[in-house]
Formats: sequence, C-alpha cells, structure tokens
Amino acid sequence: MLRLTILTCFLFVALSAAVNPNWYKNAVVYQIYPRSFKDSNGDGIGDLNGITSKLEHVADIGADAFWLSPIYKSPQVDFGYDISNFTDIDPTYGTLADFDRLVAKAKSLGLKVIMDFVPNHSSHEHPWFKNSIKKIKPYDEYYVWRNAKYVNGKRQPPNNWLSNFQGSAWEWNNDRKQYYLHQFAAGQPDLNYRNPAVREEMKNVLTFWMNRGVSGFRIDAINHMFEDSQFRDEPSANRPDIPKNDYDSLVHIYTKDLNETYDVLKTWRKLMDDHSAHTNTDPKMILTEAYASHELTVKYYNSGSTVPFNFMFITDAHNSSSAMDFKGMIDRWMKAVPEGKVANWVVGNHDNHRVASRFGRHRADEITMIAMILPGIAVIYNGDEIGMEDRNFTYAETVDPAGCNSGPARYYLRSRDPERTPYQWDNTTSAGFSSNNKTWLPVHSNYKTLNLKHQKAEYYSHYQVFKSLRSIKRQSVIERGELKVEVYDKRILSISRVLGNDTVIVMTNRSNKPAAVNISSRNVPPLLIVYAASIGSNLRPGTLALTNSLLVPKESSVLFTSLNIYWSDHEN
Repeated sequence: MLRLTILTCFLFVALSAAVNPNWYKNAVVYQIYPRSFKDSNGDGIGDLNGITSKLEHVADIGADAFWLSPIYKSPQVDFGYDISNFTDIDPTYGTLADFDRLVAKAKSLGLKVIMDFVPNHSSHEHPWFKNSIKKIKPYDEYYVWRNAKYVNGKRQPPNNWLSNFQGSAWEWNNDRKQYYLHQFAAGQPDLNYRNPAVREEMKNVLTFWMNRGVSGFRIDAINHMFEDSQFRDEPSANRPDIPKNDYDSLVHIYTKDLNETYDVLKTWRKLMDDHSAHTNTDPKMILTEAYASHELTVKYYNSGSTVPFNFMFITDAHNSSSAMDFKGMIDRWMKAVPEGKVANWVVGNHDNHRVASRFGRHRADEITMIAMILPGIAVIYNGDEIGMEDRNFTYAETVDPAGCNSGPARYYLRSRDPERTPYQWDNTTSAGFSSNNKTWLPVHSNYKTLNLKHQKAEYYSHYQVFKSLRSIKRQSVIERGELKVEVYDKRILSISRVLGNDTVIVMTNRSNKPAAVNISSRNVPPLLIVYAASIGSNLRPGTLALTNSLLVPKESSVLFTSLNIYWSDHEN
C-alpha cells in the first residue's frame, strides 16, 4: 500500500511538472489564413492537409503557436466567418480527421494550435437560425429580432444601426415577419447573448475543440457581442466626406464595447482554466480582437484575455510616424499592462494591409524587429516573415464582401483581398501554393523573386532576418531584461534590453539620412556587434561597432548585441 501511494505521488508530481504555466509569456504566435496557406488537392483553395504538410516551416521560424482563421463548416459568404456548424470542418478545408492529424503533427513539432472563435454571429444557414425563423423553441430567441417601424405606411428597419459591410444592419425576414440584426454581412445574423441558452451553447463549442487538443482561441470581433437593450439610434459622426450608409458615418456607442462583453469573457476564462486543471495541460491562450480605444482594449486583460490585441503598429503607427511617436506608443502600452500580465505586439493580420506595404518594402523588417525585442508576445501574419506585399485588385477582381459592398469608387478602402493572396513558397506554378494555375485569389506577380525557397538560399533575406530575431527572442535578456525606450537626435528610436552583462539594442532610423549615435555613457559594453539589420541597410551580421559611434543607415533598423550573446548564439 505504501509503495502504491509513493508511486501515485510520483506520477502526480511528474505530470504536474510537465505543465508549463508560463509557456506564452515570450511566445511568437503565427497566424495562418487557411485559404491562402497551402492547397493540397489542386482546387486552388488552401486546406488542412496543406497546412499540415507545411508545419515544419512554422516550427523552423520559431513559432510557439499558430492561430488558424476559421475552418468551420460555412457557405463562405465571408470566407469562413459565417459559420453553419461550429463543431465541424468545412469540406473545402477537409474533415475532423484531417484536423486531428494537424493537431497531432503540431504537437510532435512542439507547436500549439489556436482556433479562431467567432461568437458574435452564425451563418444564416445554421440550423439554429433556420429554427429561429420558425420560432421553434428554444431557438426562437437565439438571435436578435425586432419588429419593423412603419412611417407613412412604409416598412423601415427598427433603428439606424449600420453594418460593418455597409448599409443597414437589419434584414427583413418575410417568414418571421421581423428584422434580424447583422453587424456584418446579411448572411451573418447576430446571436443574442442576453439569452443564457446561447451563452451555454458557445461554452459547449469551446469545450468541443479543447477536447480535440486546441490550446486556445482567438476571439473574433468580441466587442460587437452585445447591443443596447433599448435599441436606440446611434449618433451621427458628422462625416460629410463619406456616404450616409457607410459604417463610419455613425458613432457606435450602442453596438460596440458594452460592459456585458467583459462579463461573458470571464466565464470563458474560467471554463478554459477549469479544462486545463482537469486535463493537467498548459494554460489556454485567449486572444481578443477588439478595435477599440486604448482603455477599453486594456480592460480585457482583467477579464481573462491573455492577449488583448495591441494593434498600435497597424492602427496608430504609419510610415511618417516619428521616433518620438513610436516611443510614446510603446511607453503607453507598457504602462497600461496590469501587473502579472504580458504585453503583446501585432505586426500584421488578414484584415489589414501587409507590414511591407504599410511601411514600405525597405522597412519590411522594422516592425517585426521592434516586436521581437519588446517584452511579451509577438503576433506575426503568415508571409510577413518573407516580406510579402499587398497585391492591387481591380473592383472586378474583388471578392471580399467588405470591398464588394463598398462599390467601385470605394472598394479599395475596405477590401481585405490585397493582404490575403496565396503564400509564396517558391517560383513554380502559383508560387508553390497550388498545382492549379487558377487560385481563389490571384497570386502576387512578384512571386518569381519574392518567395521562401529563394530567401532560404540567400545569404541575407527577410527570412534570415526573421530567424535571427526569433533566436535572439529566446535569450534570457529578452525574457527578463530591463527595458529602456529612448530617442536620439529626434530621428533614432532605441529600444534596449539589459540583463547582467548581456545587452540587446535595436535602433530604428525614422529619417532619410544616415546617423551615428553615441551611447557610450549608457552603461553598455564599449563594443557591440551587429546581430541583424533590415534588408537594404548595407550592414551585415558580425560587424563590430563602437558604442560611441553606432551607425544606423537611413530608413533602416539595426539590432546590436553584446559579443557574448552573438558568439554563444552562433555557436549553438
């Protein structure tokens, strides 16, 4: 009996030791847009088996986890964000068995799988919605239904709310004789989170995927989940420069950022924590997408989010931002992160122009370099590690509903197609993405020279820079080092991390003139070494530099380290 007790205790301790509660604190999360990552069957659309076949690349660049944009069963009105079954895979992407193989392969490579969770709405093809139309209980109140208003005998929507995809957020259903709310496409009816049954359904969805080995969720459009219970009209934004049916023509005080959202997130956090405790697995990651004010975004930390997406490099920074602008943005975020939580830095995603297009080809590595050196989690969009660029689309080529609904004169302001083109693996047919010459979105014409295979063979490339950055991010000085953000000569942004005798400094020249910076009085070693430099800077790794005259070429970023870090890393 004593021996059995000792053995039981030993197994418990061994299992407990296998759990890593801090796995995410210095992580790189790599977003995969499944339709555009890798096509395994030649239909021109990416799929799960294609992703599985390329997971070695995800591991090779040093990602800790990858987040999959939606792969659920869907009529693809919004390319997967309109879900007709939250617990099944769309045949376009594969099967549940394919998903299980993907998870198993990821685990064998030390990668965690993060699913996209889309709670705000379902597809109009979902059985819940079809039953709700017929007022079949309990589904009759699963969605947001309202009676029409009648003005001079003419039927009108209940209020002035607008869809993110333009036009009224209300759609008339002739069977039910009511309007339903859709904050996105008409094929994406909003779920009613004031209904406890809906909240329970979505908990069951989360549990289903956790039971299949998922390590967390990126929660889509979380701040749209609740609406004003009185359904009041939203005020005008007083924007004469945009059409009255444009989403930005109103101030969205009644359809976004309601306090109830944070309360629901807390229940999901508890659900995931309980699941981790019950299964003795690492903590589940929650990434929340909310294009909201700084204060409302940070508030998600204390409601259970691991990563309330910090979009400042997408929404606030731009190519004309000064070094002082960058310092202000970084300082503001670091001061706002609650004690015990970790910062995060989003380089790019599937909804915004690529970093190489936002900041220019010559600055493609700049934001990644900053994100990797700053404390916390870096979120990278597939293709940014090789400097992929937006492809320009005509209106006739546009398939994104956000662009199509905006019309020929404004489609380019809304369309997300430019950043969603297929991944450029090599210079063969369709950039190695597919064996089919015709792909769901056209491949960028620059794939012959801008592709992963070509960059792997080059001495210095975006890919090589990215690998160097991930390697340095694993160093203790980045995990635990002191952070200092400074500006020199109004042009040079300097971000330093120091731990004992180890020093890492990234310097970004925001001007079009080269600069020499003297930091010899900053308690750093007298001699540093170039660890990485942005493409086109004319500096190469291994170059020695005196701290009294650090050269930063124009419009470039350079990562310097103390010699002991450089040599120890390159010996490994």
